[in-house]
Formats: sequence, structure tokens, C-alpha cells
Amino acid sequence: MNDLRFILRSLDARRFSTVVTVLTVGVAVGLMLTLLSMRESGRDAFRRGSGNVDLLVSADPGPLVAVLNGLFYAAAPSAPIPWSRFEEIRDSFPWAWAVPMQQGDSYRGYPAVATVPEFFTRYEPVPGQPWAFAQGRPFERNFEMVIGAEVAANTRLRLGSEILLTHGASDSRGRGGHVHEEYGFTVVGILAPSGSAHDRALFCDLDSSWVMHTQDRFEREGRRGIATLEDVTEADREVTGILLKLPDRGRGLSAALPQQFDRLRREPGLVVAQPAQEVNRLLAVVGDVDSLLVAMAATVLLASGVGILLAMYNSMELRRRQVALIRVLGASQGRVFLLVLTESAVIGVLGSAVGIVLAAIGVLAVSSTLEARLGLVVPGLLDPYLVLWMVVATTLLAAAAGLLPAAIAYRTPVAPQLRPIG
Repeated sequence: MNDLRFILRSLDARRFSTVVTVLTVGVAVGLMLTLLSMRESGRDAFRRGSGNVDLLVSADPGPLVAVLNGLFYAAAPSAPIPWSRFEEIRDSFPWAWAVPMQQGDSYRGYPAVATVPEFFTRYEPVPGQPWAFAQGRPFERNFEMVIGAEVAANTRLRLGSEILLTHGASDSRGRGGHVHEEYGFTVVGILAPSGSAHDRALFCDLDSSWVMHTQDRFEREGRRGIATLEDVTEADREVTGILLKLPDRGRGLSAALPQQFDRLRREPGLVVAQPAQEVNRLLAVVGDVDSLLVAMAATVLLASGVGILLAMYNSMELRRRQVALIRVLGASQGRVFLLVLTESAVIGVLGSAVGIVLAAIGVLAVSSTLEARLGLVVPGLLDPYLVLWMVVATTLLAAAAGLLPAAIAYRTPVAPQLRPIG
């Protein structure tokens, strides 16, 4: 019998113990691989998703909430900003551009954003990566709609499709909220994937959104008829966020940024956020938690090594007679030592294989969740170098856990173990 067959038969003879130990190692390896794989990918996705905007003005409770709601569409902003206030901010400084946005409507759970044409010509969803259209064009007239790549993929909307927006949140079937049945939008453009939260949003012009909400006002007031653009009053013209870009002049970040940031945040009722800074703060907080989770995963992995040690040690207490028989058949003490050490390492390899499968499932689950909740496109793949490093480390840890049982096997005397039992 060769050494490998002997090791496999030995593991099979303790099937339950072997399976439990392998699963313990697999869970630890899977947890560690998932955390390490998603760590940098998630950070890159958040940094990429903030776009090329310098300042975001909102009426949300705080800067981080404003960024998550305004750029990542975590939820609809909580309070509106009058259009006259936007015009004051726009005209208060020679901005490179100022783009208003209004949120609050949705289509089958996807957020709808009302904005201006400059949103597609000046704002970049990913710094250095302008908008690209897979099909069609930007909106040019009222009640035209541009949809993100994920929306198109999951709703089967095509150019020319007619859609109705829902005021407030709705589910994937459009249930929940108030449907704006009086106004249909025509899809005129489908965006190419950008790897940002905008892939799961829909975009129309502000006038169309204002008309729809004027109709809501008509219904609250008990007025009959269909609202038109002429019926929109100054009070109906509201936005929920303002994207601002300072002049660059070829020297990188404008020196006027701190001054304008301080000036705007003194405005009553407004919150001003620097998206890049808020994302870095969020990552700093998440990084502390992330390090704690990695430390916990490492602890679990070490605990699995202890589990291997205990399983092998207990089995050696019951296998002394088997070791003696191997010695009688010609195996040296060194060979017996290596057999037990290899058996322990095999448990580590099997556990690594299970862990890789679990990590692949975990990475896909986390990637899908981030894309569904925040629109962040995080590659759902494992880094092959990280996988290789993890397999080697786990195998070495398992082998180290087998040193004590191997030493016991090495020192097992032959004659006393061959005496007749009973």
C-alpha cells in the first residue's frame, strides 16, 4: 500500500471527525478569502462612484447621508431645495458648472432622477470617464427618459418603451407608492455600463418631473384637469440636490474649494458635502470594522488549526497499534512521522478547497448585494494570488498542527503495542 492510499484510508476510517475538521477549516478559509477579496474592491468601487463633482449641496441631515442619497441612491433625499435657492447658489460664484437634481420617484424599485441636459455633458459618473450611450441619445424634450445599464438589463426596457413612474418607493413589480398614470415617459437612451450607482437609475428632465408633481398638487386641491408646464408655479419648482464643480485652470483641485465649502455650509437649511472626502471618511470607519473582521477570521483560522491538532492527537491515542504494525512492515520512524504530518496537511488542503468554494459564493453574494443596494459594481471574483497564498498558509498551519501527533507516532514503541489485547 502506498503512502497516499494509507493516508486516505486513515482519514476515511475517522470519517465524521475528518468531515467536521475539514468543514471547520473551510469556513475559516472562506471567511478570510471573502473579507480580503472584497476589501480593496469595495474601496475602489466607492471611490469610483463619487464622480467628478467637488461639492454636493443637499437638505439631508448630514454630509455622508447627502452623498449616499445623492450619488449612490441609497434613499430619496428627505427635504427639497427651492429652485430660487439653486439659482442663488449657481449665480453666487463662477462655477465650472452647477447641475440640479430631483429625486423621489421610482420605476420598479429603481430611482428616477430629474435633472438638466448638462448632467450628461459636464458631470462624469466616474472621474475621467464621461457618459457613454449603448443605444439612443440623451433626453431633449419633456417626458423622454434615459435609463441605466442595469435598469435596461433587468426590466427589458428598450428604445421606444413607454413607462410610468411611481411617486415614492416601489418594488420590482412597481407596487407601492402613487403611480403617475397621467404621464408616460418614452425611453430614448440606454447608458453603457459605468460601474457606478447610476447604472441602476433612470433620468428625465426637471420640467417633466415638476409637471407630474403639479398634478399631485391639483389632486390634493381637488382641481380637475391635467397639469401642464404652464401650471407649474415657483413653489412647484424644487430640487433635492445640487452638484457643483469649481474651475480647474489646469492646476488640479481649486484653491477656492475650502472657501466655497465654508461659505455654503453657513447657509441655513443646507448641508454641503465634499463627496471624495465623505467617501474617505466612510472607508476609514469601515476600515476599522474591516480590520476587526479580518482579525476575527484569522482567529477562527487559528482555532481550526487547534481543531486539527486535537483531532489528530485523539486519533493517535487510538492508532498506536496501527503505527506499530506499520513499523513491523518496514516503515522507519521518519516515514511514520511524515505520514502523520502529511495526513494533517491533507486536511488543510481539503479545508482550503471547501473554503474556496464558500468564498466564491460569498464574494458573489456580497457583490450582488452592493450592486442591488448601492449600484456599486464590485468584481465577484477571487484573486488567484490571494487564493494561492491562502492555500499555502492553511496547509502549513495544518502541517504545524500535526507536529505533536507526528512526534507521538514517531516515539511510539513497537513491542508493547503488539501484545495481544485482553
